[in-house]
Amino acid sequence: MARLKLDFPDELFIFSTQLTVRVTDINGANHLGNDSMVSMISEARARFLFEYGVQETGQDGTGIIITDLATTYRAEAHARDQLVFEVGVMDFNQYGGDIIFRITRPGDGKLVAMAKYGFVFFNYKTSQVTPMPPEFLAKFPKANRLD
Repeated sequence: MARLKLDFPDELFIFSTQLTVRVTDINGANHLGNDSMVSMISEARARFLFEYGVQETGQDGTGIIITDLATTYRAEAHARDQLVFEVGVMDFNQYGGDIIFRITRPGDGKLVAMAKYGFVFFNYKTSQVTPMPPEFLAKFPKANRLD
């Protein structure tokens, strides 16, 4: 099976936030579990969107829905490790794009993981994919658009 490779240019990361690995995030192998990493990535995404004034779901029922997630792990993380989640966006199209993540441990400079969420705009009232709102696109003028 081919291995997934995630590598993103530094200039695409426009936000960062720090999260601490909790004891409850540790799995049977005594390191950060995959399920907890996905939850931490989701928290970083929510903080990123909040920072840029993007509501998860607007009054009209339109919001972002995640279509896929790819994650590559490069180092273990353990309880009480501080992790920095750098976040950016790329590959915009008519309906959505990618939210990208680089997760590092500043204590030793280790790259812990890279991740990418695919997303589209979705109207939860009509259950249909909808075009990306122009106001969202305007917040991220440097995102790589693929028309």
